[in-house]
Amino acid sequence: MYSAYQAQTDCLAPLQTAARAATSWLNQPHFQNPWSEMLTKPLAASLDVFARLRLTHHRPGFDIAKVMVGAPGHEQPVAVTEEVVLKRPFGSLLHFRRADLGSNGSELPRVLVVAPLSGHFATLLADTVRTLLADHDVFITDWHNARHVPLSEGAFGLDDYVEQVIEFVATLGPGAHVLAVCQPCVPALAAVALMAQREHIAQPRSLTLMAGPVDCRINPTGVNELAISKPIEWFEKNLIARVPWRYPGAMRKVYPGFVQLTAFMSMNPDRHRQAFIDLYKNLLAGDLPRATHTQAFYEEYFAVNDLPAEFYLETVERVFQTYDLARGEMVVKGQKVEPAAIRRTALFTVEGERDDICAIGQTVAAHDLCTGIKPYMKQHHVQLGVGHYGVFSGKRWQQQIYPRVREMIHSMN
Repeated sequence: MYSAYQAQTDCLAPLQTAARAATSWLNQPHFQNPWSEMLTKPLAASLDVFARLRLTHHRPGFDIAKVMVGAPGHEQPVAVTEEVVLKRPFGSLLHFRRADLGSNGSELPRVLVVAPLSGHFATLLADTVRTLLADHDVFITDWHNARHVPLSEGAFGLDDYVEQVIEFVATLGPGAHVLAVCQPCVPALAAVALMAQREHIAQPRSLTLMAGPVDCRINPTGVNELAISKPIEWFEKNLIARVPWRYPGAMRKVYPGFVQLTAFMSMNPDRHRQAFIDLYKNLLAGDLPRATHTQAFYEEYFAVNDLPAEFYLETVERVFQTYDLARGEMVVKGQKVEPAAIRRTALFTVEGERDDICAIGQTVAAHDLCTGIKPYMKQHHVQLGVGHYGVFSGKRWQQQIYPRVREMIHSMN
């Protein structure tokens, strides 16, 4: 499967490269006249759309060079630089260092954003990070593409993910906060529970879970129904492939990112089809702001990340099929996970009213598991009018959800 995909990609690559070059050429000033534009505009728009119908496998940049900070109406730009604090084979701890915070950023709450390992790179959360940076010292789990990880580095399963999150939280030190988006809500909750059970000195002060599948038995979506429609052996036989020889991770078993992207797009094919039709129309009409917005979104959306096969299969089985954490049966590296052990960490959960990937009820289920947390340290928020991605990006996230997140984090700092 992977080899066939790679062969098709290699065949199309020269044509799409030529299309990008032709688009740039046709948009030169000497073609900007009414007579030329009658021919060149439709052609340039068509070539641009064709050139963008391609997948990439390298992480895009976060492109956060500065952030506006200060009271409304008195904001000032502050430079932001990226720094790898800790690098491991399957992921790095990335710090967004604000120039005004000094060497350790201790003036603001330290927040670890736990990004999904589900077919895209952590850069999918760029808007989440950019918004948080205004009031926090932000770090993120920057997961690597498994096809670039040599076989000699060994396997990376769900247990390894949990332990990696614990190591990252410990690196931030005592008094930090954790915010998990989507898929990592389960391992993040497990990580915090294990830290409590082990009486770890760096137990976070708060845990925010956003649109995550804590208990998929509640209000199941199409994603949940697909996961239980086949035995785990079917997923392994039909969806797992080996990385081609040309890459550093040659022969590593992975769940290819292009397969995950195909699955996501098949849930709303008309929406994506219409997006590219609108892109063509906007380019033709010269509506560059709308065209640029669509182009930027799909440049990020089409950057796919291969998952280690063992991590994918264990997540499908233990999170979506047997509901280990929700049933109180999750075990990590031989130790049973007990969310009730969490006492010092505040819990905040967020769900989207129109979320068709992680439905209402699945994330707030964490409150029933964390019985050791005092009621005044628990909060829940349902955001009206947003789907899955609207929970952590866009205007509703920035203007309505984020203020609640900020208030909770700062109240526990």
